[in-house]
Amino acid sequence: MTRILVVESLSVEAVVVTSGDAHTSPEGCESQGVGTVRASLTACSLGERSVNIRSVARLAPSEPIGLSAPYVDETEEAAVLEVIRSGRLAFGPMIEQFERVLAERVGAPYVAALSSGTAGLHLGVKLAGISPGDEVVTTPLSFIASANAIVYEGGVPVFVDVDERTLNLDPAAVEAAITPRTKALVLVDLFGYPLDFDAFRDIAARHGLAIVEDACEALGATYRGQQVGSFGHPAVFAFYPNKQVTTGEGGAIALGTENEWALVKSLANQGRTDRGETFAHERIGYNYRLDELSAALGVAQLRKLDRILALRDEVALRYDTLLDEVEGVRLLCPDDDVYRRSWFVYVVFVDPPVDRSTVMARLAAEGIASKPYLPAIHLQSAYSDRFGFRGGMFPVAEAAGAQGLALPFHTGLSASDQERVVAALIRALRLD
Repeated sequence: MTRILVVESLSVEAVVVTSGDAHTSPEGCESQGVGTVRASLTACSLGERSVNIRSVARLAPSEPIGLSAPYVDETEEAAVLEVIRSGRLAFGPMIEQFERVLAERVGAPYVAALSSGTAGLHLGVKLAGISPGDEVVTTPLSFIASANAIVYEGGVPVFVDVDERTLNLDPAAVEAAITPRTKALVLVDLFGYPLDFDAFRDIAARHGLAIVEDACEALGATYRGQQVGSFGHPAVFAFYPNKQVTTGEGGAIALGTENEWALVKSLANQGRTDRGETFAHERIGYNYRLDELSAALGVAQLRKLDRILALRDEVALRYDTLLDEVEGVRLLCPDDDVYRRSWFVYVVFVDPPVDRSTVMARLAAEGIASKPYLPAIHLQSAYSDRFGFRGGMFPVAEAAGAQGLALPFHTGLSASDQERVVAALIRALRLD
């Protein structure tokens, strides 16, 4: 007799195997034959919850499941090696090629490659003409760089609570926060979900405001079929290894005019213009340059972007299906005919009274990485101490920041690993 028993342990999900005929174990878990250590299971009960699991872990302890991984192979290796062998590691042709390929991809007239998304946000705020004391309306639910870029130029971040469904800024709430001191909007496509661009462009036009878009998480997202980054205002992308494509570190800003591009390129290179003498500096600038090795990696990655986006869609859809009836967590809003997300991270929201830190600790004990996503910016001491923000000011953002949990997510995440993540999450959500 062969029996498969689901064991709730730290690293083993199915362990008891004896020889004999196929047998349906307690809780309805059915093996596939004599002596097997893998079995197809459906609706295999885990305590009081049920999850569809199509494969069972082997007897050996399970491998850890990391939070993210880039989609790279010998193509990227060859591209980087070619640059190394060329001997030209900076100020070379790969940067120009990367800018050209990215501009074509996002539908922007110009793209300037930079050392990070943060650098792009900073230079976008400079392009908006922000001076000390100017107000900039933005979201409290984002990676902190979107607010930091405002503060770099002496601007005052004016936070507005987010929409409960999309977690992006609500246009009506943004317009209500505008004052005579408001000079710009820094808008974030949170978790790769595009903004309501029509509404925000109308608001900016009515009030004479600049827009800087933080699209660092949204490469490949579309609004009404149009690529994020193609709407004319500065839009910033980032290429950290957990993003859709990576350059290791790196970023870029999509721009609408050649003059903007030339200014950004100068600012990113210590204010140099190189008109006439080699070291001609017409303005105070920064070292925000991207190098040739990173650009070569980026070109190779962009050639795979359609495949990367499709694979990430598949992983997200599997999670959606596995988590559809799991109690105690909420999922991100789905796409529709107007908004199409580009999957950056897969975030769930842990419902009270379950404690998120407890869930994370239980997942970690089973070898599964997770991470809070994202803490509300205004509650970070760098902002609460400086500007006097306090809890309760932006309740939707605060709740999302306190409950958001990123699960393992990348192109190479297997179906069996996702099933293991969900099974572990169900156990971790228990209040006992």
